[in-house]
Amino acid sequence: MRFLSVALLLLITAVIPAAQEPPPVSVDPLHKPFDEILDLYVRDGLVYYHALRVERPKFDRYVLALGEVSAETLAKWPQPRQLAYWINAYNAFVLRTVIDHYPIRGKAGDYPANSIRQIPGAFERRTFRAGGRLLTLDAIERDLIGPFDDPRALLALSRGAVGGSRLKSEAFTADRLDQQLQTMTSELVTRRVLVQVDAPNNRLSVNPMFSWREALFTRALANRAPALYASRSPLERAVLALIEPLIVPNEQEFLRRNEFAMVFHEFDWRLNDLTGR
Repeated sequence: MRFLSVALLLLITAVIPAAQEPPPVSVDPLHKPFDEILDLYVRDGLVYYHALRVERPKFDRYVLALGEVSAETLAKWPQPRQLAYWINAYNAFVLRTVIDHYPIRGKAGDYPANSIRQIPGAFERRTFRAGGRLLTLDAIERDLIGPFDDPRALLALSRGAVGGSRLKSEAFTADRLDQQLQTMTSELVTRRVLVQVDAPNNRLSVNPMFSWREALFTRALANRAPALYASRSPLERAVLALIEPLIVPNEQEFLRRNEFAMVFHEFDWRLNDLTGR
């Protein structure tokens, strides 16, 4: 009898921890290398560019793998998998653009010396192969991510800058895409470089990236804003529809008085470089 009791106890202790273990995170095999790279080289949205540049063979293989996905193959994938592909491709190509020119020492007076904007044509001329074609970063954002009509996806794009959305330390993946995009949206009200409710100055200060892709934000969100904002511009209503569910009660009360001015603050184009080179 004592032997049976001990055996039963051992069985219970063996089973309970296993039942409490979270299920393994599923990552598309295509993006698994990128997931590992981001986990290793990204911390709180900042990148170890120097280390990534020195140890780039794995990253370069991933970029090549993105280019091997044909348009026909991509079209057969479910939409969440397609969108995850394009977000990862955009973020990977931004990293590739930076490390190809790192350390950046530009002289253009309009941007910081280490800015990705010091690289000629970084967003509008430099091309990468993805989905069976050669594409610029601007084309991926505007023509391929935009048509999904999910403005949260634009918040998932790292622009290689301190003032942009935070680069995640993981790849986007179809199985968790909605959760990942919602996490990016929630950061709107926790990072002042994205949105700042400035009650003392009676204004709502927002990131200019909303104006860069105004058509998508307004098309998807303007009609979701509370009716009390009906007199405001479509872009203002779109921003308010995004942030109202996320802000704390006293900020919500301030906005609902509807007396504030919405302004765009200056975008911080300093490189999101963890090594500070």
